[in-house]
Amino acid sequence: MKKILMPALLAAALLSAPAYAQTVASTTAKPAKESRAATKAAKAATTYKLQPQLSTLGWEGKAVTHGHEGTMQFADGVLIGNGTQLTGGVVVVDMKTMKATDIKDADSQAKFVGHMGGDDFFASEKFPTATFKIVSVTPIKGAAADANNATIAGDMTIRDVTQRISFPAKVGVKNGAAAASGTVTIDRTKFGLKYGSKTFFDSIGDKAINDEFTLSFNVIAK
Repeated sequence: MKKILMPALLAAALLSAPAYAQTVASTTAKPAKESRAATKAAKAATTYKLQPQLSTLGWEGKAVTHGHEGTMQFADGVLIGNGTQLTGGVVVVDMKTMKATDIKDADSQAKFVGHMGGDDFFASEKFPTATFKIVSVTPIKGAAADANNATIAGDMTIRDVTQRISFPAKVGVKNGAAAASGTVTIDRTKFGLKYGSKTFFDSIGDKAINDEFTLSFNVIAK
């Protein structure tokens, strides 16, 4: 039996070898082509390092009876460009740098910042940074030279919760620098920040805080 079985197995192996080789060739050829395309695209793209000292980030939040505005600082990030077009990037915000520029009294400022950095809001000790990663940049056809010229879509992460958002912005790459500026409206409750929200606590009346806040940014990268 063994004498019959061994030649049969050898014959099967020899007959199947060309088919197996052809299958491997067909599955490896496509990735190789894709790899060359990816390498070519990577060479065409340029990475620009975010300049925190040249970039600005402002915020504004409102309640039923009042509102506040202020600033935060970028901690790090990059923008990616291809020629004169912005194509990607990621920015990191230092949540511990939040200030309310409309509050002049030092004690009131400390109380406000402490509350915003606490568990009711951004929990900045546990989540010291927020990030935004660009997924796509779509040009706006016919945009004026001084107007928003692209729609940016990307993933915003606050308190370790990530949501996809999109917004118009003015973007470009010129003279060794990449830039993006604009205003984005964010629904804080989608990131678990429900404190004072009338959407979840309808009996709080005039103590309600708006679900949405705005961020105004001007990012410069070189």
